Amino acid sequence: ILQRVMLLTSLSFTSNKFSPVAQWSKMNVAKSGYRVFSANSTAACTELAKKITERLGVELGKSVVYQESNRETRVDVKESVRGQTIFIIQTIPRDVNTAIMELLVMAYALKTSCAKNIIGVIPYFPYSKQCKMRKRGSIVCKLLASMLAKAGNYSLLLFLQSLFSSSLFLLPGLTHIITMDLHQKEIQGFFSFPVDNLRASPFLLQYIQEEVPDYRNAIIVAKSPSAAKRAQSYAERLRLGLAVMHGEAQCSESDMADGRHSPPCVRNTSGHPGLELPLMMAKEKPPITVVGDVGGRIAIIVDDIIDDVEDFVAAAEILKERGAYKIYIMATHGLLSADAPRLIEESAIDEVVVTNTVPHEVQKLQCPKIKTVDVSMILAEAIRRIHNGESMAYLFRNITVDD
Repeated sequence: ILQRVMLLTSLSFTSNKFSPVAQWSKMNVAKSGYRVFSANSTAACTELAKKITERLGVELGKSVVYQESNRETRVDVKESVRGQTIFIIQTIPRDVNTAIMELLVMAYALKTSCAKNIIGVIPYFPYSKQCKMRKRGSIVCKLLASMLAKAGNYSLLLFLQSLFSSSLFLLPGLTHIITMDLHQKEIQGFFSFPVDNLRASPFLLQYIQEEVPDYRNAIIVAKSPSAAKRAQSYAERLRLGLAVMHGEAQCSESDMADGRHSPPCVRNTSGHPGLELPLMMAKEKPPITVVGDVGGRIAIIVDDIIDDVEDFVAAAEILKERGAYKIYIMATHGLLSADAPRLIEESAIDEVVVTNTVPHEVQKLQCPKIKTVDVSMILAEAIRRIHNGESMAYLFRNITVDD
């Protein structure tokens, strides 16, 4: 019976040439264009979007994103996006939650304005460090992926259209994401739609070759064993040596304050006494050691994110003690929170090189050691290829699983 009802509904909507569904289908038979919008309310965050549109030879979409006096986010789209593919470029400033809300509201506004597809360009994906379960915590990165997939909803009319009209297949929320150097590659599995995880390493490798004097005398350093694969990739491509630091400060995961001993244990004599399970031995941090000879070398520490810089400053001090005469830090995402610029300026670090996936112009004014590498070229090329239906394999040449 349900199948008959659905069939009759589809016929009633599509058989009449004056019906809304038929009119929508006719309007979208032709190949649609594309527009590029920025979802940021601050001028500093729109710089990357402007560079990308300049490379594409298109204008940035006309929209207004702002915060009300009560801190609510409001988005006004100032031009027609009907039947078009929309790319939303969203860089993440220090106010992460506001940026996420701006992206969600922008996606919903475009969807209700009848955009055909909405593709998010999020160079730095927020909450990517919260991608694993910790005690009674939550995998916030998975939550954000689900929110982006459901950022737009349709009326019954458009839902029926997407079911029964072959010329227009609409999906709720974002349908694709372009990002760069996810903190963990497994995050791609959190999404129910395609994710292109681009790499910034070709740009950083080029910077090393062109801007680091006597880079042949350098050694690539992994700040922790978990970063060894990334460091090995850099070392093999530059034909340089590799050093790994071990014993640096780890994230505190104390079991004493996690609530598992509250309320106090009371032996229940009436029930089963329980099993005596073997106790896991507590971790003990070894002294900081450097596996590899850095004496008389240029030490280049590579990582994906540089945020709180205390660990990098401590690593630089150790490398100096081991004989490194110059220390560089290479990272894709320069969050540089809190007192990072001051700590870098006062440390043994000679230069911090990050890409412009995250706006950090203020930090550069506070610390001249911070340098920026522009990655708008690869983001613009990704947008162009996705719109034209071209293969993305060109952007992943010689990229391996460990990169």
